[in-house]
Amino acid sequence: MEVFKLILLSLLVICAISATLSKRLLASVIIFMAYSLVMSIVWILLESPDLAITEAAVGAGVSGILFLMTLKKLHRTEIDTEDEDQD
Repeated sequence: MEVFKLILLSLLVICAISATLSKRLLASVIIFMAYSLVMSIVWILLESPDLAITEAAVGAGVSGILFLMTLKKLHRTEIDTEDEDQD
């Protein structure tokens, strides 16, 4: 059981770092949703099923859908690294 907890903790850290360092916005949103799902498993292990359901529904569900809809409206999939001030 301790090994499983360490794997979950390492997945949380990897997801958090990957979501912030990713240049592709769609990948960042998907990684954020995975982070929320892993966090809901952590809440189950901490014997808080109400928080686990809320994390899965709001963190991965509603927030993820809102982020995806925002990306669709912006028509952007990558972070611009060039300065737009350069002419």
